[in-house]
Amino acid sequence: MCQRGDHHGRIRSGRARGTRLEQALAKINDENESITASVCDVSDRSSIEAFVRTAADRLGGIDVLVNNAGVSGPTASVEEMDPDQWDAVLAVNLTGTFNVTRLSIPFLRQSDAGVIINMSSVGGCFGYPNRSPYATTKRGLLGLTETLALELGEAGVRVNAIAPGAVDGDRIQRVLRGRAETTGRSLGDATADALSIQALKRFVDPADIAALALFLASDSARSITGQTIPIDGGSKSAQ
Repeated sequence: MCQRGDHHGRIRSGRARGTRLEQALAKINDENESITASVCDVSDRSSIEAFVRTAADRLGGIDVLVNNAGVSGPTASVEEMDPDQWDAVLAVNLTGTFNVTRLSIPFLRQSDAGVIINMSSVGGCFGYPNRSPYATTKRGLLGLTETLALELGEAGVRVNAIAPGAVDGDRIQRVLRGRAETTGRSLGDATADALSIQALKRFVDPADIAALALFLASDSARSITGQTIPIDGGSKSAQ
């Protein structure tokens, strides 16, 4: 969330991941006085209500909302899926985004440059074997994005989605290990499979996704809304 007017103040949200997350947030607070970092459990409605209210109070409103909190979920077939794990993924990836957005809309309407960016995935654009809760939530975000664009266009609020492919980092490594265990193949084979569907044979740099988000939030994208922008190395399907 960005402060109205100068866009310097920010609050980031995500599920608590123990001491490591708390230390990272403390580091952000200490290193940049214009950034306020705090933990919000987006699967808990009361936590979201307090977070949005505090963000708007501290920043003097909300200009830009980036819904980036999400979990990868389990790797299992629908037949073998734990219903509790299914519910947990939906609570964060889809319902959490809905609630954060719902509560932020009144402030975005007051902005002269209101923007919502939903972080979907290439996994929401295609069928995704053994990743049904993840694929379902990321597909749902595309429908939510298009609906919000229509509902908020009259107020000048733009709404777009970013659909990253496989992003370099610890998370994709966990996904690939789970995929290898599920299929009985090696981690190397799972990695090769993931890259085989891409024109560019490398995982996406997180910095490139951040740059795309900044573009969509800027005046340079003032005529873009209701769109899903892929950043996936030229992926043709999901595996």
